[in-house]
Amino acid sequence: MIARGAGPFVFGPLAAMLPFAALALLLRDPRWSYASIPLGLAFLFSLVFFRDPYREKGAGIVSPADGRVLAADADRGRLVVFMGVLNVHVNRAPLDARVASVVHTRGGHAPAYAERAARNERVETVFETRLGRVTMTQVAGVFARRIVPYVRRGDAVRKGQRIGMIRFGSRVELVLPPGVRFTVQAGDRVRAGETTVAEVVDAPRP
Repeated sequence: MIARGAGPFVFGPLAAMLPFAALALLLRDPRWSYASIPLGLAFLFSLVFFRDPYREKGAGIVSPADGRVLAADADRGRLVVFMGVLNVHVNRAPLDARVASVVHTRGGHAPAYAERAARNERVETVFETRLGRVTMTQVAGVFARRIVPYVRRGDAVRKGQRIGMIRFGSRVELVLPPGVRFTVQAGDRVRAGETTVAEVVDAPRP
């Protein structure tokens, strides 16, 4: 499956490649096909990058992103996941919630793994959950110039539901309320919607 909104990036190179391939066949001149090689490689790269595979929903609070854990700070309830170019870039809801707000902030494009990336272009989504308020921030990186949210204020989302994507390398930060315990640590590999990143230790009072 191709990520929502990624069609032009995937099929654009393919459409541009076809005329060259057709000329090579019609004129029986392989030199025309040489021009299609970079476009073919761009198509294959985009097909892999914008993939959106099916995921089995994990237990507890699940990762919002594929990639490598940069930080799992229990004191601050903060999880940071870095998404490399080869990771799936579709982000998912960490648990059942209602979207309280979606705010886009312009900023720089420092490397997504660096601490100064906190000042990068970002989209902050606040969820109201049974545990309290959960904040997810999608942060653009050096090559990521577009964050595409799939949800808006007032939407109800289910755990593991696709809620947006970031194009070309980035990071996602998750801030959880008190009463949860991280089950991952820095360096761990996680998968969006599938890997359990935290468990509830103290159930919220009614």
